[in-house]
Amino acid sequence: MKQRLITGIVAGVFFLGLCVIGGLAFQTLIVLMALIGFYEFVRMIKLPAFGGTAVIGYLGILYITFPWESLGLEKPLGTLAILWLFLFLFLAITVLTKNEIPIAQAALLFLGLAYIGLGFTYIAYTRNTPDGNGLFWTFLMLAAIWSSDAGAYFTGRRFGKHKLWPVISPNKTVEGAIGGIVLAVVVSLIFALLSGGLLEIGRAILLGISAAIVGQMGDLIQSAYKRVYGIKDSGTLLPGHGGILDRCDSWITVFPFVHILMLLPY
Repeated sequence: MKQRLITGIVAGVFFLGLCVIGGLAFQTLIVLMALIGFYEFVRMIKLPAFGGTAVIGYLGILYITFPWESLGLEKPLGTLAILWLFLFLFLAITVLTKNEIPIAQAALLFLGLAYIGLGFTYIAYTRNTPDGNGLFWTFLMLAAIWSSDAGAYFTGRRFGKHKLWPVISPNKTVEGAIGGIVLAVVVSLIFALLSGGLLEIGRAILLGISAAIVGQMGDLIQSAYKRVYGIKDSGTLLPGHGGILDRCDSWITVFPFVHILMLLPY
């Protein structure tokens, strides 16, 4: 517990500090986190971390998350176009290797590319929202996600009786999930009240609900993958916490979702 607490404080201060600084420093961190996350994903699905097909995935992650605008560069291809291109490359490899690299392996690597690359890209987008309030929106979403985790944990311990999804995550309860939603909404409403009119009450409620429900689903998704492959943590980068994907599983589902719903400036 002591190691977990120390790691959490150090990692949290480092991440939030670079988030406050913003710009190229924060975006570089996002790129590194995405690359490490993809490395953990490749290891998790029992593939060579730096095999030929995995390298294609790293290149895709790098392209999608690269801070083109911060460096004054124009992105050669849009995200949708680049995703299709990498999808084609992964599928072509199955043909060129005469199925020595099977379609299932290519599909998993593309899934990891889209899941991790887009997830971290939207975190960077949020910090750089066009209204100039990216730090507020980023802190809001992180606070909502973290409060959902805390609310689910403590409510579940105190009142949890009905298992939420025992096959995937035996410790999660329905009562805990509800507690997480309630606390995330409360925290979002506090942000709204302190925002000086930037965040409306109705949108704050929707953001809190989205962060809690989609964030808990992101956690379950990661738990499902780990259970299939028989591992406890996706990595060992953060002592007491696991890997990047263990800590960011909710982030990389919530941030894209709230942008797709147009709940944040984009």
